[in-house]
Amino acid sequence: MKLNRRRFLELSAASVGAIAYTGHARALRAPWAVPKKWHEGEVRTVYSFCENCFWKCGISVKVEGGKVRKIDGQKQNPKSRGRLCPRGQAGVAQLYDPDRLKRPLIRIEGSKRGEGKYREASWEEALDYVAERMLKIKERYGPEAVAWFGHGSGDSWFVEYLPAAWGSPNAAKPAVSICTAPRETASQWTFGRPIGGHEPVDWTESRYIVLIGHHIGEDTHNTQLQDFSEALRRGARLVVVDPRFSTAASKAHRWLPIKPGTDLALLLAWIHVLIKEDLYDREYVKKYTVGFEELAVHSNKHTPEWAEKITEIPAETIRAVAREMAAAKPRAVLPPGRHTVWYGDDTQRMRAVYILNALLGNYGVPGGFYLAKPPYLEKYPHPAFPLEPAAGGCSGSSGGGEEVPEGYKPRADKGKFFAKTTAIQELIEPMLSGEPYPIRGLVCYGTNLFHSIPNVPRTKEALGKLDLYVAIDVLPQEHVMWADVILPECTYLERYDDLVGIAHKTPFIELRQPAVEPLWDTKPGWWIARELGLRLGLEKYFPWKDIEEYLDTRLQAIGSSLEEMKQQGTLVQKGRPYLKDWERRRRNPFKTPSGKIELYSKTFAEHGLDPLPDYTPPMPVPSGFYRLLYGRSPVHSFAKTQNNWILMELDPENEVWIHRAEGKKLGLRHGEYVWLENDAGVREGPVRVRLTERIRKDCVYLVHGFGHKGRGLRIARGRGASDNALQTRYVLDPISGGAALRNNFVKVVPGAKRPKLERIARLVRERRI
Repeated sequence: MKLNRRRFLELSAASVGAIAYTGHARALRAPWAVPKKWHEGEVRTVYSFCENCFWKCGISVKVEGGKVRKIDGQKQNPKSRGRLCPRGQAGVAQLYDPDRLKRPLIRIEGSKRGEGKYREASWEEALDYVAERMLKIKERYGPEAVAWFGHGSGDSWFVEYLPAAWGSPNAAKPAVSICTAPRETASQWTFGRPIGGHEPVDWTESRYIVLIGHHIGEDTHNTQLQDFSEALRRGARLVVVDPRFSTAASKAHRWLPIKPGTDLALLLAWIHVLIKEDLYDREYVKKYTVGFEELAVHSNKHTPEWAEKITEIPAETIRAVAREMAAAKPRAVLPPGRHTVWYGDDTQRMRAVYILNALLGNYGVPGGFYLAKPPYLEKYPHPAFPLEPAAGGCSGSSGGGEEVPEGYKPRADKGKFFAKTTAIQELIEPMLSGEPYPIRGLVCYGTNLFHSIPNVPRTKEALGKLDLYVAIDVLPQEHVMWADVILPECTYLERYDDLVGIAHKTPFIELRQPAVEPLWDTKPGWWIARELGLRLGLEKYFPWKDIEEYLDTRLQAIGSSLEEMKQQGTLVQKGRPYLKDWERRRRNPFKTPSGKIELYSKTFAEHGLDPLPDYTPPMPVPSGFYRLLYGRSPVHSFAKTQNNWILMELDPENEVWIHRAEGKKLGLRHGEYVWLENDAGVREGPVRVRLTERIRKDCVYLVHGFGHKGRGLRIARGRGASDNALQTRYVLDPISGGAALRNNFVKVVPGAKRPKLERIARLVRERRI
């Protein structure tokens, strides 16, 4: 059989899906195993959306006999188009995970945080306990002394709704300052628009794609990968800039193994070539941008020869790629990627990405970036909150907390950086020092603090000083077992959540509804938030009696209804994806001070920031160490799916990638286990060695999310190494507030023993999970 690029991609995707399917359908006799005929009784289909990554794919949940038997992609949903990745199909394993939190728990009096000593409690007792202590903190220190952290679709209740009603500006999401903050801040001050949670790249119409630190195919997002594969099928050329020969690099026409930390120098050199050789889109730049003259002068020094010395990419290769990009404009595009907190100059690096795209004339043009439009959706009518929600989001929304009404205090991280969104890692310090004022309580929803916030010892020390720590989660993750009160949330297959609006080419609204009743004594997040709000005296912000009334009121306001959404799952609206669509309506999409794309930022200049990007070297690698790089697994999301036995059969542990020549110098064997130790003396592992020539010699690589140590996670515990445990240092981006994490260095310590772990299949067969 002839295996072309398209067929290879199709087979790769199908193989992963098939493994996920047959792993639980045939090999393992779990109580929810799929029968030979797939179903034996009457099947009911429930429309909802997935929670196993942030892509929020629409799903069709197949229910038979009161149990979820199968999960498919929702055909009418623009983010799934009838398909799902392994994570989406494996949601059934999370639903029936016996390690789930089953009922409220209160830490036993006299025990220490982290010991995991709890007693069971009723919901009434647990919520009363939380409310009583929160009100005591408020009385003594003020409402700002309680911080709120959240991650996931249900986090709006806990980092937006409740904190704004309560009066605390200290609400934060790791999806901002530990992920997307640089790209969103740069986009707002270049285009006056967000990038948003779903990158608005017009993949299928692109003819030349440059991925720079973008691990598509590994950080698998359903329709993004579908569109990327289609672009390659249609003949798009692909260039991948990465110190590692990634999955995407294996599909590329050019792989540029750049020296880590030098990406901005390469981008500046490409800008130089486009301007110097008159290859940029003159008409587009003249019509839609400001600041070109300043950019042209600024770029004179950024020659390919200058960049070659920094990046170790040959000058002629730099020129060749710039010319190829220009030849394909405006259907040449540099997607921004998602996780952009790298070295500390991250907002300026992302500004360079956007400036380069603007020079190619592709923003708002087919084959470049489309203009994502959020759907029209009314809010539920309630009294105005005393504060504007401060957490911001990966959707590009700005946070509040800058200007607060009289009687309230600004964010505890205010003044540390330029952007308005709260930085989650900067709220740890006030818990320790009490400056600028003390934070004495923390409500944490779905956020694994020990696998997301850098410097875990500091985080643990901060938790130890709190008067109250509340964890709301589905699983007994490590940080959960430090809480004073644990409130178990039911899974996304057992609950309603607030409506989700997705900015897209064709904007749409998704409904989450329960497919089955909640197991054990678990509750949905909206119910927990409402019950807690009532106990805190915030009843005027919860005038609705239940979530059905709340959702139906919002939907009725736009001419739909809850009953209608239950039947269709997704409500698609009309978009305005290109500049010509906006111009036809005489509307301007650029919400910058100038009303145009700002190549030169006067606002940055007025605030003492560089108005044009310039290169600054990253922190150098100490002798005897390697720079620690990290990325994603195509079948896992962050550190949240490593207790899912279906997914762990596909990818059960991470490995440390080391160049074969370096391994030889260290006397390492492929497949042996080692420890990784950073330059602060933190040791992590054991982790298996992968000797390969697919990575540069000056760095090592780990997949993020492994190395769990929670005693209640019987599958995840002890498998692989945690990159976050080794990230004890970060550099604060002074513009976005992002925590740059690629300034951590490790050495390889041989001699670790292979961990004694039981096979996952055996655990399942013996019904021990």
